[in-house]
Amino acid sequence: MSLQVEVVSYAKDRLEVRLRGEGHTILNMLVDELNSDPRVTAAYRIEHPLVDVAYLFIATDGSKTPLDALTEAAVRLHEKIEALKKQLEAGFPHLER
Repeated sequence: MSLQVEVVSYAKDRLEVRLRGEGHTILNMLVDELNSDPRVTAAYRIEHPLVDVAYLFIATDGSKTPLDALTEAAVRLHEKIEALKKQLEAGFPHLER
């Protein structure tokens, strides 16, 4: 199943989205990255482990929109994952991909 995103509510300093197709793995990383910005508070919940639906909540102090905070966090997370990938590739140069 591919990722499906639905905006539940949006205001200048708050965002709630419903996600289908993602779980704890990506949401833990994303929420951690969002919360690394002192102007942002983020959390998520999965209502039931057998239902493929999660909710992501983002609130800001108003100095940026929650969508900007989400975009910035996603870019930072992507950069971190790329750096990890390069380190792993350098650590295992004899392995073919």
